[in-house]
Amino acid sequence: MDLPAYLARVGYEGPLAVDVPTLRGVHLAHATAIPFENLDIQMGLPIRLDLESLEDKLVGRRRGGYCFEHNTLFMHVLRAIGFEPIPCEARVRAGATAIRPRTHMVLVVRLDGAGWLADVGFGADGPLEPIAMDEEEHVQNGRTYRLAHEDGGRVLQLHRGEAWEDQYAFVPEARHPIDFEMANWFTSTHPSSGFVTRLTAQRQTAEATHVLRDLTYTVTDGDRVEDRELARDEVVPLLRTAFGIEVPADARFAALDGA
Repeated sequence: MDLPAYLARVGYEGPLAVDVPTLRGVHLAHATAIPFENLDIQMGLPIRLDLESLEDKLVGRRRGGYCFEHNTLFMHVLRAIGFEPIPCEARVRAGATAIRPRTHMVLVVRLDGAGWLADVGFGADGPLEPIAMDEEEHVQNGRTYRLAHEDGGRVLQLHRGEAWEDQYAFVPEARHPIDFEMANWFTSTHPSSGFVTRLTAQRQTAEATHVLRDLTYTVTDGDRVEDRELARDEVVPLLRTAFGIEVPADARFAALDGA
């Protein structure tokens, strides 16, 4: 793990210690610096989870990725600092009631007898900082989260409107790299996967949240939401300016241009 290169990529210049302030600081830096996106899937390229590939893509080429890429890289970062993160599988709900497959990856970090959820790979609705596993309400950047108990597991909930909305459920137990390889293969290749059928890029900053879904570009700033429909030739320039993502000018995306 080239930790200095990673820290430069996310712009973190704070202390490095095995404590909560470091965990919070590095988590926030990653979540606001590296975008969430599925462009390689849309361009017909494989998603690789080995450390060398992740460092090349997310650090060296300054691209983004989706949950397996983000949280696998972040797991290596935390280990390089001295933490002992536990990689866990989660079932995304995002308001749905049907049981979905375990297609999300999160990390659990235990410090001084307390557990923390670390997740830098859930996109626009994800936490910017780790969340204490204490069932209390935690406000981050104008959003309120909590971790509820459910059948021996935990459910990340986001307060939206007047109600709590389930984001995903997970059991805080370690899983193996091959488990994430299988989930990554399904998520990045199965014809029914949302990452195969739709293009997305998402980025959170301290000021606003930017989301591109196919040709719809949404900027959320507090209670203000602005939607704009793009022309096809606006996509690549917008990826560069709004998300900091460089792709070839003639890039073709399955959701927009056909397989």
